[in-house]
Amino acid sequence: MNLRNNVQLIGNLGADPIIKDVNKTKVANFSVAVKDYYKAKDTNEIQENTMWFNIVAWGGFAEKIEKKCVKGTEVFISGKLENRTYTDKDGIKRYITEVRVNDIICRPKAA
Repeated sequence: MNLRNNVQLIGNLGADPIIKDVNKTKVANFSVAVKDYYKAKDTNEIQENTMWFNIVAWGGFAEKIEKKCVKGTEVFISGKLENRTYTDKDGIKRYITEVRVNDIICRPKAA
């Protein structure tokens, strides 16, 4: 395990995951909202900040996500940061940073 590039997140899925088959292997793409709290210096009130992370999971992790995760599901994710580029539909080169899942625990929303 490479401990130099290790990310752990606890948050909630912002939408249902997108599941695709790539070369006979499942891949799941989704976003996770992670809340952070801090005290405002001027008012001493607790403030909330939400950060969004792009997540990608392959193989068995994608299958687990497909079966257990929907919008709102709380997840614990362990993974690593990856950078990649792609060309969008207008031919513009785009850059993205995402977390590649090494382990995931899904806890469905309470009914």
